[in-house]
Formats: sequence, C-alpha cells, structure tokens
Amino acid sequence: MSSSLSITSAVPDPALLDLPWGLPLELWPDETIAALPKGISRHLVRFVHLEGFVVAIKETSAELARREYEMLRTLQRIDIPCVEPVAVVTGRVSPDGEELSPALVTRHLKFSLPYRALYSQALRPDTATRLVDALALLLARLHIIGFFWGDVSLSNTLFRRDAGAFAAYLVDAETGKLYDGGLSNGQRENDLEIARVNIAGELLDLQSGGRLDEAVDPVEIADGIVAAYRSLWRELTASETFPEAERWRIRERVERLNDLGFDIEELSIRRGDDGTSVRIQPKVVDAGHHSRRLLRLTGLDAGENQARRLLNDLDAYRATRKRADEDEEMVAHEWLVKVFEPVIRSIPKELRGKLEPAEVFHQLLDHRWYLSQEQNRNVPLAEALTSYVDTVLRHRRDEMTVVGPATSAITLPIAVVDDGEEDWRAKV
Repeated sequence: MSSSLSITSAVPDPALLDLPWGLPLELWPDETIAALPKGISRHLVRFVHLEGFVVAIKETSAELARREYEMLRTLQRIDIPCVEPVAVVTGRVSPDGEELSPALVTRHLKFSLPYRALYSQALRPDTATRLVDALALLLARLHIIGFFWGDVSLSNTLFRRDAGAFAAYLVDAETGKLYDGGLSNGQRENDLEIARVNIAGELLDLQSGGRLDEAVDPVEIADGIVAAYRSLWRELTASETFPEAERWRIRERVERLNDLGFDIEELSIRRGDDGTSVRIQPKVVDAGHHSRRLLRLTGLDAGENQARRLLNDLDAYRATRKRADEDEEMVAHEWLVKVFEPVIRSIPKELRGKLEPAEVFHQLLDHRWYLSQEQNRNVPLAEALTSYVDTVLRHRRDEMTVVGPATSAITLPIAVVDDGEEDWRAKV
C-alpha cells in the first residue's frame, strides 16, 4: 500500500485500509465485490463488502469526491433522505507508480433498489407513476431547504418500499448546491425540466429494451413529475384567503400538510383590510411528521407512510381498549411490547431479510384485512401472521441486499416483485 494513501472519514473504519486501493476499481478481485443491482452512472461504481455492511465506491476527481462527501453530510444533518457518506480516498497509486482516481465511499442503503431493478416482466404503469411521485416529493423536500440538484433522474435515486408507495433517496449529489436564501422560481423550474427530460429518456431506454409495459407512455409519465411537484409545492407554500367566519380552514390546512408528512414551523395569519377575510401563509419544515411522532412514541424508525400505518394501528389499539384518555406514550409502549414486537419476533430468522420490519407489519395488516373480507369474519392477528408468512413473505426475494448480476453490467436481468396495492398477495 502506498504511503501517500489518504482516507478522510468522520467515523474512520480500519477495514477501509484492507481494500485493494492500489488497483483500478474495475480490476478489484471478485471476493471483495458485492453483486448488487445499480443504476447508470457517469462514473465507475462498484459495491464492495466491508466488515458487517456493504459500501458503494465511486471513482471520480478529488475535488468532486470531497465536495459530494461534504454535501451528503450536510443533507444528512438536516434529515434529507440520502445515502450515508463514509469516506473520501485520495493518493491512490498502483504498484508501478501510476496515479489512480480518487474515490468516494458511501454506505449501501439496505432494502433499497434502483429503478431498473423494480420490474417483474416489465415496469407497470402504476409502479412507474409511484416512482415518479416519490421523486417529486424528494425534489420538493430538497427545494424547501434551498437545494438545487442539477441532475434529477431516476438513476440518481434509490427507492425503498414504504407501505404501498415508494420513498426516494438521493444518491448522487455531485452537481447539487445548497443556497442559504432558498431557490428562485427559475432554479426550481430548471430542476423540473432536467427531471422531465431525464425521466423520459430513462423510460424510453427501458422501453427499447422491452422492460416497459406497453401501456406506459414514457413522456406522459415524465410529465407527471411536473404535475405532481406543482401540486405538492402549491400545498406547501401557497397563501390562502377565506372569510373570517371560516376559521376552521386554518386547522384544515395544517392537517392537510400533516397528512403530506410535513410539520409547520410557523403560520402567518393576517386579517384583510375589509375586516371580514383572513389570509394564511404556512412556513413548512422538512417532511417526516409521522415518522417523528412514531419515533418519539415507540423508538421505531420507519418510512413516512409506514409510520402513518403503524400509528393508525396504534390509535386503533387505544380506541378498542378505551384508552384514549390515558397517557399516549404509555399506551404506545404497551402496543409496542404486546403487538409490534411479538409479530417481528415471530418472523423466521431466514425470512428477516425479505423486508424491513415496518414494511412487514404494514403488509401483515393488509393481509389480515383481505382475509377478513374473504372469510367475512375478524381474523385474529396471529392467524393472519401464519398465513402471511407461508403464502406471501416466504416467496419474496430478499430486499435487504438484493443479489443481482455483476455490477459492471448496465442492464439487470433480475425479477424483483413489482407489487401494486391491488394485487400484491398474488405476486411472488
């Protein structure tokens, strides 16, 4: 190993020193490589085994690696969904003295998938729409904090299942920039146009390879991110005027924002000059309303939609036991110990890599509802759990670390379950 090798990391891992930094990334031995599906990148990216987890290593320039590392750290500190930066590696030299490209190391996001891995026979219309909706929400969250992405695309995003929807995570922050004063309308529109063009191109590429359902119109789906983003942005930022007698609309606006997963930092309320109207202007903070509430009550860290579903079950638990007037945190602890944890412990060890615990619980609740409808009775949770494990979970592909072909391949001939809400039980 060259004495000039430099590894910059907030939390240094000695195992990084054992990797073959003196070889170009494309020549690293197979025993170090983790066969995971990846998206298209302008740089060479490979997944590598480290002690206890997997990292993604991207060869790039020293300046870009350091800049992206710091940007990802900043986004993590303000709770934006993105990959975790691990280290910047510079000073790489081959045994014969050749200088090698610096590298950015990020931690692989468990249970995540690139968009190219999210198909069965072909990417279906509803799945394509859900991916774009998730990306629109991520883009709105980034714009709220003043982040200009500059390269919005499905390829630069990872997706995790989130209670029937998808949650999007930023992977590539190389072109991003954070503005303290927020973004102008022109900057936001620029990001939107980049997103629209990139997504259309990516879906057209899938279509040319026969991996896009015939019913999917790539341009229409790409245009959908613009519509989804504009609707969301309007709800998050637009002012609203209404008659003073309709003050209930203030609470209604707050609840709509909460339903979208956003909290309110402050709400500006002004009486009109005529004295009969009220104007409100919300100032929202970052998303995560439900996940923060679930974390506070139970200590469970889940996606926003998963948290919403678990909180609904918790609220139902309180209501059915007539505990609505008791301390919320005490009842939440009881639900955690008597309902959630026994379910997760009951999952066979060999099946625990299939899905995240919160996603398993969400799907179990769905499965129980379907069984109850089919059998016209209230199916006990334990009975539903046995059925779910045997008929659904056991037949799924592991998503903790989805094994795919060699990472140098661009296309991924794997068949990850593409399960829409309407027929997820039937697909294996």
